[in-house]
Amino acid sequence: MRTAVSLKALPAIIVLAVLAYLPYVPIEVPGLLPGRVNGPGSLQLLATCLVIAGIALSYDVIFGRTGLLSFGHALFVAAGSYLLTISLSDWALPLPVAILLSLGVTTLLALVVGGIALRVGGIAFAMVTLAFAQAASIIVMRNAGGLTGGEEGKSLNRDAVPELLVGVANAPYRYWLALGFVVVAFVIVTLLVRSRAGHAMAAVRENEARAAVLGFDTYRVKLLAIVVGAVLGGLGGIVHALVLGGSNPHVTTTEFTLALLIMVVLGGAGSMWGALLGGFLYSYADARLVELSGAGFLDALPDVVQQVLSEPLFILGLFFIIIVYFAPAGLTGLGGRLIRRGRAT
Repeated sequence: MRTAVSLKALPAIIVLAVLAYLPYVPIEVPGLLPGRVNGPGSLQLLATCLVIAGIALSYDVIFGRTGLLSFGHALFVAAGSYLLTISLSDWALPLPVAILLSLGVTTLLALVVGGIALRVGGIAFAMVTLAFAQAASIIVMRNAGGLTGGEEGKSLNRDAVPELLVGVANAPYRYWLALGFVVVAFVIVTLLVRSRAGHAMAAVRENEARAAVLGFDTYRVKLLAIVVGAVLGGLGGIVHALVLGGSNPHVTTTEFTLALLIMVVLGGAGSMWGALLGGFLYSYADARLVELSGAGFLDALPDVVQQVLSEPLFILGLFFIIIVYFAPAGLTGLGGRLIRRGRAT
């Protein structure tokens, strides 16, 4: 039994070891990263991708594990991010207190939003969560009370943050912080999935009526999924603010939640590796395509091709359609199918 568990954990340990060692790799990967692997630009890009991957995993708890289509997950990510920056910059709270406050308020928001939205089901549930998220986005964009910075975002008070997380030279530490968040999220979701609550979530996802007949309190099961996903999302927002040096209003928008949905479906809904892979690849492709769209080599191409390649969302959308058409179970489902086919032959 222990040997089997160890073998299952081996791939995760290998991936973690490789990722943790990247800040010591001085080689260049032309076209894939902006400079050396351990250069500040590359590590900042990888750190951002890791944070988004962890946030995508938090959304998968709600959507992939429990089958709840929420359009309001950005609310929880934004709550963690903005409460941290406001607590440090305007309220002069110590970093540990600011983190606890951010997570506490995020949990309370999850209980309120989930408690109200779960009174309805289906598309009505999605619309209620969307309404809450839109309200929060409007508050942030309008710079209510002069606290959020509006469309410019909110910068962190660097004096309240450990020196190891500030400055170009400390990019490796921000990268390791992002990697640590992914590990924490992965462990928490793994424990949740293997628990009785995780089995109840799977039952609700497959057939809520049957789960109720079997004696599960489906309302509490769904509320637990929302709270766990929200807390992990809020923690992701906190790490996102620390990695980027402030809060970005983009994390408050509906587009951000829709992007998380695409990430989860792209990687494979209900799969931890799928959510992480989809989140990482989507955020990486988005960042790199934006950079490549402004590259000079496009000038030599026909106007029609230039217009297409200069729109990263078009390319990402086309890639998403192809994956959904040829691999409805996502990238991890496609990988598993190819592995099984290889073993059969």
